[in-house]
Amino acid sequence: MLFTREEIEQRERETLAPYAIKSGDSRGRVYPEPEPTHRTAFQRDRDRILHTTAFRRLEYKTQVFVNHEGDYFRTRLTHTLEVAQIGRTLARMLGANEDLVEAICLVHDIGHPPFGHSGEEALAALMEEYGGFDHNQQALRIVTYLENRYKDWRGLNLTYEVREGIVKHETEYDVSNVSPEYEPGKQGSLEAQIANAADELAYTAHDLDDGLYAGLITPRQLDGIALWELGKEQLGFTSAEFDELTRHQLIRRLIGILVRDVAQATHERLEKYNPQSPEELQSLPTTVIGHSEEMSKHVRELKDFLYKNMYRHYRVVRMAKKAEHFITELFYAYLEEPEQLPTSTQQRWREGTDSLGCVVGDYIAGMTDRYALQEYQKLFDPYTLA
Repeated sequence: MLFTREEIEQRERETLAPYAIKSGDSRGRVYPEPEPTHRTAFQRDRDRILHTTAFRRLEYKTQVFVNHEGDYFRTRLTHTLEVAQIGRTLARMLGANEDLVEAICLVHDIGHPPFGHSGEEALAALMEEYGGFDHNQQALRIVTYLENRYKDWRGLNLTYEVREGIVKHETEYDVSNVSPEYEPGKQGSLEAQIANAADELAYTAHDLDDGLYAGLITPRQLDGIALWELGKEQLGFTSAEFDELTRHQLIRRLIGILVRDVAQATHERLEKYNPQSPEELQSLPTTVIGHSEEMSKHVRELKDFLYKNMYRHYRVVRMAKKAEHFITELFYAYLEEPEQLPTSTQQRWREGTDSLGCVVGDYIAGMTDRYALQEYQKLFDPYTLA
């Protein structure tokens, strides 16, 4: 059996919840174009995102550990794939549009510079007089301007709903800055909210996994943390018996616990507010996605532990300071002598479409950790060939 796009759209209308966004009801693209015969608009957006240069570069961008520190640790790419998996699961449970959730999840970190949050903080400070830097806004800039793959327009020409999901991406570490085009007075769609929850859930569980594997934190340090104790109780182990297999089991169990809690708590809020359309849901006074009150306290406790014992661990802090140094030196080197930039990058500045500061910021933001380190060597190590 071969389903057409129209048949898939009809199936969405029949099976998705009333508050889910149906692909056939999309507000469309900036540049009108015919949609595929066998893919919905959101499926097409997902595929366009997957094929971008910026998406591929996530493989060598930091999550917590810089790429060369080990092959096991999460990168921005593996984190993004894990977010998409969790997002799809939540979408299916809640009757949301799974394709739209997946597209937003896949694009949510595409604007991150090298070296994770440390790299972003450094670049934001350097870019202050050029309009600042924020990875959500950079993601939007990438998909609407920097990716140049089509003859008739710049960017990917994604649907409004995916672009809205980018600008309304919010977690504890991400604060949205919504332009009037995307209705800042309204909540994000349920699909955008699911992507936000999946991101927070994924990085909390997987940063714990990476921290344990790296030895930055030990099982005994976690004794007394409510979620850790819950995992120990359900799996029947003690911290003294903790080994690699137990770690895998524990992380899987914690993700399952957190996903079920988000789904159940969100379901209860949806029952309470009873939105009958995406517009009603986005007009609610608060978001509907999130943990139960009790689980929120447990997650807060674990996050506080990770911040103190992992993100502020001296090994992580040392790498963060190195990253700040690398990015700062690269930025000023290109700014002082723009002819050190690749010819194609110089061209944007010479054409006058962007200021030199913006061009340099875009160039550095697009770097992988590995490429940034190579560029640093080429510019400042006299024994490295340019």
